[in-house]
Amino acid sequence: MNKILKLFLAGLMIMTGVLMSKAKSTIDPNAANYSQVRAAHILVDTKAQANAVKYRIEGGEDFAKVAKQFSKCPSGQRGGDLGYFGRGQMVSEFETAAFNLPVNELSEPVQTDFGWHIIKVVDKK
Repeated sequence: MNKILKLFLAGLMIMTGVLMSKAKSTIDPNAANYSQVRAAHILVDTKAQANAVKYRIEGGEDFAKVAKQFSKCPSGQRGGDLGYFGRGQMVSEFETAAFNLPVNELSEPVQTDFGWHIIKVVDKK
């Protein structure tokens, strides 16, 4: 990542730190009833980067476009789309967040061994 982008993201995090610290995730009360989730995600290296991309999306930017621009996962080129997956197919932190997240909501940053994720659930069944 170039120096200008790093500085921009750092500044963005300072300006939005209070808002981000007050953000709360909603939990789907019917999470246990679903066997599959269709989700998209954006994978970045740091929590600060994850918060910055989440802020951009909450500010009105298109999730798929932000994923294409910033995600280090190959799925980023598909707008972050992971398709449908069932329980036991993803690492536990990611799976827990995805199954508990209501449809069309954004997760808080989720850390896994791969990095930091912002997850958007598209559908559940």
